Amino acid sequence: MNSDDVVSTLNDLIETSKDGEEGFRTCAEDASDPTLKTFFSNRAQSCAAAVLELQSLVRSYGGDPETTSGLGGALHRRWVDIKSLVTGKDDKAVLKECERGEDVAVSSYRRALEKNLPVEVRAVVERQYQGVLQNHDQVKSLRDQYRS
Repeated sequence: MNSDDVVSTLNDLIETSKDGEEGFRTCAEDASDPTLKTFFSNRAQSCAAAVLELQSLVRSYGGDPETTSGLGGALHRRWVDIKSLVTGKDDKAVLKECERGEDVAVSSYRRALEKNLPVEVRAVVERQYQGVLQNHDQVKSLRDQYRS
């Protein structure tokens, strides 16, 4: 894999992580339960840290790191906002939409890991992927708790 391919893959993950950061912030704003607000805020901070780490890797490969989120994330956040308005910012609905966002993140990281990444890049992507899986599982568990 050449440097341009590495930079492109990392920039895709930066967009995904920025989408996650902004999505979790939106969910924190829309949630009514203080525990959920804290959870979502903490997840947003973790995504921001992942972005910084990925941006540093992009620079080390001579690239310009992505600084914005993707269109898909913006559309998803608008859907969360609209759905929250319709459902009265119901925490269960917020969690359901958050889980959909995390499904996208899991898929993005899986696609990146299918590539022939350099060892040091793969280690970072794999570690972050484990964090994405943990986020997804926590959101799903919380959603299941709110379902009952």
